[in-house]
Amino acid sequence: MSDPLYSGPEPTKLTIHQTDSPKDLLPPDQLKFGRSFTDHILCATWDANKGWSAPSIEPYKALSLDPAAAVFHYAFCCFEGMKAYKDSKGNMRLFRPEKNIRRLNTSAVRIALPAFDEDKVLKLLAEFTKTESRWIPEGRGFALYLRPTMIGTEPDLSVSRPQSALLYIIGSPVGNYFGSSGMKAISLEACSSPVRAWPGGVGDKKVGGNYAPTIVAQESAGTRGFQQVLWLLGDPQVPEQQYMTEVGTMNLFVAWINPETQTKELVTAPLDGTILPGITRDSILDLAQERLVPQGWHVAERRVYMTELKKASQEGRLLEVFGAGTALIVNPIRSISWNGEVIDCGLKEGQEVGEITITMKTWIEDIQYGEVEHSWSVVI
Repeated sequence: MSDPLYSGPEPTKLTIHQTDSPKDLLPPDQLKFGRSFTDHILCATWDANKGWSAPSIEPYKALSLDPAAAVFHYAFCCFEGMKAYKDSKGNMRLFRPEKNIRRLNTSAVRIALPAFDEDKVLKLLAEFTKTESRWIPEGRGFALYLRPTMIGTEPDLSVSRPQSALLYIIGSPVGNYFGSSGMKAISLEACSSPVRAWPGGVGDKKVGGNYAPTIVAQESAGTRGFQQVLWLLGDPQVPEQQYMTEVGTMNLFVAWINPETQTKELVTAPLDGTILPGITRDSILDLAQERLVPQGWHVAERRVYMTELKKASQEGRLLEVFGAGTALIVNPIRSISWNGEVIDCGLKEGQEVGEITITMKTWIEDIQYGEVEHSWSVVI
C-alpha cells in the first residue's frame, strides 16, 4: 500500500516472547470448538497519526481496554475463522489463507477500521501458526482454529471513525466437529423475522454485529426441536417471494434435478450483498465446476425460492441440501419446516448424509490435509 498509515503491520519488526508456562495439551477427544486456547497471542496496534505498530507475539493474556472503547458501544469489530492443519508428514498447512485475510481487510474497511497490507498479515499469521505448532492436533478432522480479529479501541462515545485499533490473532485447537458418532443430518426452521441480513447491509462482511442478533431466534428454534435457522428474505406475506439465504452461520447448497433440463444441478445463493462469501462456499463451487460439470451436472449461483424447494421435494427431484462453512466443511440437512409444512430434503430413512455432501467434504479435506497436492493448501 502506498499510504504509510496503512502499509503495516511490518513482519520484519515482529518480536516473539514465548511463554515461560506452557499449558498442557488436551487429549484430542476432549477438544471442544472454541473452548480452549493456545499459549500465545499476536498483537499489532494502529494509530491514526502513527499507523501500524511493530507486531508482537506474547504469552496469551487478557486485553486491557477503556470502558469507552469504540468496540463496546458501536460494534467496531470484525474477525475471521480459518484453520491450520498437520498432514501425515508433520507439515503445517493453511487452506486458502489469502482469501480469509482479504475478507478481513474488506470487513475492516466497511466498518471504518484501518486497512492493512494483506501480504504482511499473511506472513504474521504464518509466524503465529509456527509458534503454536505443538497445538495443531494430528489426524483428519482435527485442526488449529485461527481467529484473526480487529477492534476499534479509541475511548470515544461519539459515533465516528475510531482513531485507534487493535489487530490480534488467537488460536484454539479443535477436534472432529461431529465427534466419534459421525456426521449427523439436522433439521431447520425457516425464519422470516428477524432477518440475518438485508440488501445494502453488511451480510457479506464478517462483522461482530451480524452474529449476536441471531442467537435469540436460534434458541427459539431449538425449543421446537430444530438444530438451526434457515434465514429467509422476501415478503413473508407472499410465500412465492420468499427465498433462502444462509443456514445458521453457514452458506447453503441445494442439489436437485432441474425440471426444465432434467439435469442434476448444484445451486447456492448469489453474492448479492446479503451472503457471506465463504471460503468453503467458493471451494465447493470451484471443485464442482471442475469435477461435477464433466459428469453432466450444472452449477449455478441464483436465488432458490421456498416454493421451488417444496415442489422439488414433492416431485422427488430434491436430492440433497447441505450447509457449508469452516467449522465443519459441510452439514447435511434432513428437513426444513416452512409455512406450517415440513419439506423433506432427500435423505432416505436412516441416512445421515448424501453422496454429494460427503463427496464435497472428502474433496476439501483431501486438499486441507495434503492427501492431494493443490495450490489451495499452503505449507508453512
